[in-house]
Amino acid sequence: MKTFVVTAALIPEDGRILVAQRRAGDSWGFRWEFPGGKLEEDESPDECLTRELREELGIQVQVKNLDQAVFKRYDTFNILLLAYVCTIKDGVPTAIGCKDVKWVGEEELKNLKTVSQPEANIIPIRRAKTNVRMAKGLVDSFFLFVTALAILMLI
Repeated sequence: MKTFVVTAALIPEDGRILVAQRRAGDSWGFRWEFPGGKLEEDESPDECLTRELREELGIQVQVKNLDQAVFKRYDTFNILLLAYVCTIKDGVPTAIGCKDVKWVGEEELKNLKTVSQPEANIIPIRRAKTNVRMAKGLVDSFFLFVTALAILMLI
């Protein structure tokens, strides 16, 4: 069975975290996700995140540490999701390859994850306090992985 590797960027700033909204015409349009995407052939996870964030949001990032890796098995494929903590080196996040982009705090983030979403879009949200608290010294992340949907479009 084919395994797809997908990256996601956890970008905290001033007690908030960056999320992007999928376009209306995309699979599961209007869903929120951490920015990122599918690894291309001969591309490292760092290179993937750098490319995806430049293309989708018009920003340059510094990819820091791998925060969490999650493996999810589906009927016809597998996904290995790699979430990295990143910081913005240059640019202001702009909705170039998505409908919207915004910074959300912990309460708003909780509301985003309650949006009706197909099961395939959510990798377990067990560590639900999120990187929003990173600024306070707590690295406690969750995954709202609509990013994995890009893969579903290829299958």
